[in-house]
Amino acid sequence: MRQALRTASFQLLPGLAILAGLFLLPLSYFFVVSFWQVRTFRLRPDATLEQYARVFTEYGSTLAWTLAIATLIATVTAAIAFAYAHYCRFRAGRFGDGLIFLSLVTLFGGYLAKIYMWKTILGGTGALNSALMALGLTSGPIPALLFSPFAVIVTLTHYCLPLAILPVYGALRGLDDTAIEAARDLGASGPRIFRDLILAQARGGLTAAFALTLVITAADYVTPLMVGGPSSNMIGLFIQSQFGNRLNSPLGSAMAFVTIACCGLIVLTLSLTLRALTRPRT
Repeated sequence: MRQALRTASFQLLPGLAILAGLFLLPLSYFFVVSFWQVRTFRLRPDATLEQYARVFTEYGSTLAWTLAIATLIATVTAAIAFAYAHYCRFRAGRFGDGLIFLSLVTLFGGYLAKIYMWKTILGGTGALNSALMALGLTSGPIPALLFSPFAVIVTLTHYCLPLAILPVYGALRGLDDTAIEAARDLGASGPRIFRDLILAQARGGLTAAFALTLVITAADYVTPLMVGGPSSNMIGLFIQSQFGNRLNSPLGSAMAFVTIACCGLIVLTLSLTLRALTRPRT
């Protein structure tokens, strides 16, 4: 028994070393730096909460807007991912795995390629405006399609969707068809089967999909910069500015950790909500 535990511990060492070196140590460093200050362009190791106070006083509205739009994108993406994964698992038959593979192939298109694609589609002379004018639905291009929150939502949803589909489909693959058939034989209604079996089984995958999309969206600054407008500024733009232009890593670190903490609270709220919805009822 002890030998098996030692072998398992030894096998975990490379993964733990990578986790510590690439994630835990950098995060720990920037967490400590978030309590420091910058004076005359030099870091001063002062233990203060001033940077965290500035996040809420100077960037509170931007943070709230970021969390709102990120939550919306994560909700829409997770819902679409669940619908697609549900179809592939229960309706597509032998073509299900192929459809999942096709969704993952889109990841090879590249992040910037998708941004430029939607920038072209939503532009004044893009495919969408051209189609609307050709159908006589509009007399001219709709400027609000590009450089707007709508463009940010569409672009980030498109980018995150393949990443969200995978955990949901993986969770649904663990549900045995015989359990559904047994529930039907026992007289369970369609909505109850969906809630107590399918949604309960997909709860972990849905939470993972939502969390992944939320974190990616809340931290992104390239998409708002390229397809968003002045009303689409998100906290990622200001974090990048603190590190890249203003050389104020304490404030940038504090903004990042506040964003992470807020995203964690949102994910926890979703997890508790899904648990309450899928709790067995008599």
